[in-house]
This record gives sequence, structure tokens and C-alpha cells, in this order.
Amino acid sequence: MRAAQVGMMVNLILAVIKLIAGIVGHAYALVADAVESTADIFSSLVVYGGLRIAAQPADEDHPYGHGRAEALAGALVAVMLVAAAIGIAIEAVREIRTPHHIPHAWTLAVLVGVIVIKQILASKVFSIGSEIGSTAVIADAKHHRSDVITSSAAFIGISIAVIGGPGWEQADDWAALVASIVIAYNGVKMMRPAIDDLMDRVPEADVVQRIASAATSVSDVRAIEKLKVRKVGLQYAVDLHVQADSHMSLHDAHIVSGKVKGAIRAAMPSVDGVLIHMEPYEQ
Repeated sequence: MRAAQVGMMVNLILAVIKLIAGIVGHAYALVADAVESTADIFSSLVVYGGLRIAAQPADEDHPYGHGRAEALAGALVAVMLVAAAIGIAIEAVREIRTPHHIPHAWTLAVLVGVIVIKQILASKVFSIGSEIGSTAVIADAKHHRSDVITSSAAFIGISIAVIGGPGWEQADDWAALVASIVIAYNGVKMMRPAIDDLMDRVPEADVVQRIASAATSVSDVRAIEKLKVRKVGLQYAVDLHVQADSHMSLHDAHIVSGKVKGAIRAAMPSVDGVLIHMEPYEQ
């Protein structure tokens, strides 16, 4: 949540700087970049809200918790990224068809600063998202990285326009159009993991294997079957059938199921709920 807050403040400052520099310096690519940064502000706000809701404990109306809010926030960020790309593309085409001045060379210095700041922010947020396994935070990091793409494209376009002189005024507009295509592609691409979480898609094979290995490591477990794992927010929920000695008492079977739960949670601290169904083992 702190990463989302920092992202909002940085994007607000950069959006204002890029908008003013773009208007004064006659660089539409910078104006388009400012629009993308504004979208970043709302995306960080969505991520912040999603994480706050996901962190709320389970209640009577939501007995399985509020974890889905995190994946929903990630999906909304992806949709906002695609929408921003479409808006940039429409304006870029309009600017290409409209004669205008050559961008000022000093706008390139603004872009260099923006690229450095956004790359640092994107790397930091992506590291946090990967560490906690948050689809929404990773999506927010990719949104920041898309700003690096638009700024880099703007730098190239403005450089061509400044060096080329008269007749090359639209170079930065074409750069904005190319950047919008890349942003739209990234938005569609980042939508998939969010939808996977919402649709209870099986997580990575490594996660499932670690859970299976932890369950079979318990001494009284003869075999396991019907292992189901799903991601709920930042945590995982596990359903598992465990086979034990058919002559074992109900009391002992209950103890074994508790050991299995403990072993799974020790191996995977991100596992929250574990539902164990005990069955008699048959050769």
C-alpha cells in the first residue's frame, strides 16, 4: 500500500511537469505521456483500494475473506492501461493530421529525468509485488514501466523532429502512436494473470509441488489425491484428500490431518486455508 501511495505522488508531480513542458515546448508526445501518468495515478489508487479491501478479515457476509479484491484491482488496472493507450492513439492521429511547431530541444532533458525516475519506481514496485505475490502490485509496476516506454518513444520522436527540422514536426506524434500500441499490448498481457486469479486457475506447478511434498512428508500419510490449490488475494487455499491406515481411529486421523496442515503451512507460509479430507488407504 505504501508503494501505491508513493506511486501516486510521483505520478502526480511528473504528470504536471510533462503536461506543462509538452504544451510550452510544443511536444504532443510529452502531453500524451502526461495523460499516461494521469492514468497511472488512478491505477495506483485502484491498487491501494484493492489491497485495503483484500486485507480485511473474513466476516459473516464474506466467510472466505476479501482476497478477490486484489485480483479485481489488477484487472481494472489492465483495463485502464488499454483505455489510456486508445486515448493516446486517437490524439496522436489527430495531431499527425494537424500542422504544428517543431518541439523545443529542452523537452528532451525533461524526458531523461522522467525515464530515470519511472524506471527506478517501476523496478521497486515490481520487486515488492513479486515478493508478496500480488497480481495488483505487479500490474501497477507494469503500468509504471509503460510510462518508461511512452517517455522513451517521446524522446526518440522529439529528437528526430529537432534534428530533422521543418517537415519532421509530426515525428513525436508518430512516436506517441507507436507507444500507444506497445501500451495496449502490455495492458492486454497483464490482464491474463488477474483473470486467472478470479477464475481460480491452478497456480504455478512449483507451488502445487511444494504443497504435495509437504503433505507426503508427514509420517502417517500413505498417499494423497485430489489436491486442489487456488490463489485468493495474496494467499492460497488448499483442498486435499489424505489417505492413512484404514484401522486408524477417528481421533488419530484428526491428529494426522492437523500435522498435514502444519507441514503445508510451514513449507508455504502464504497458504491460509487448508481443508483436509481423511480417507482409508487401500493398496
